[in-house]
Amino acid sequence: MYHDINTPLTDDVVINLKAGDTVYITGTIYTARDAAHKRIYNLIIEGKELPFDLKNQTIYYVGPCPAKPGHVIGSAGPTTSGRMDAYAPKLIELGLKGMIGKGLRSPEVISAIKTYKSVYLGATGGAGALLAKSIVKEEVIAFPELGAEAVRKLEVIKFPAIVIIDCFGNNLYETGRQSFS
Repeated sequence: MYHDINTPLTDDVVINLKAGDTVYITGTIYTARDAAHKRIYNLIIEGKELPFDLKNQTIYYVGPCPAKPGHVIGSAGPTTSGRMDAYAPKLIELGLKGMIGKGLRSPEVISAIKTYKSVYLGATGGAGALLAKSIVKEEVIAFPELGAEAVRKLEVIKFPAIVIIDCFGNNLYETGRQSFS
């Protein structure tokens, strides 16, 4: 199934997404990789203010390349999501609704996805230049010293992704393999 969805995400949107569905996201998403996740997690533990409110937001696991002249952003392909697995359950508990990346997720992340009605979306690795075309605005909002791994606020139009793990725990990486067994 195909869905045009807007951010911020809501429970009503998330519960209608099923593993294997194609989505086109329009709205604001945030970027964060492992170094930024560690800092965000530490801010949570220390009870300090976060760079953005996690409630109903989506984080794209990406460290984009610098923009060429006349472009908003450089190549923006997903990084391996497992690097964020130590931090993701806490962020999901605090309201994070969507994650975009590539690769498998830990049982703890999948449990949090089911418990708190979140969703894990996959972006196509190796297609960073194509994915960047959906990004119409970007702004570094936290940890600029991390360079490509700084937290960015992105505005996207019809950013393409696939639902990998839905809020019921259905996992395309498992069901996809089973369909070919």
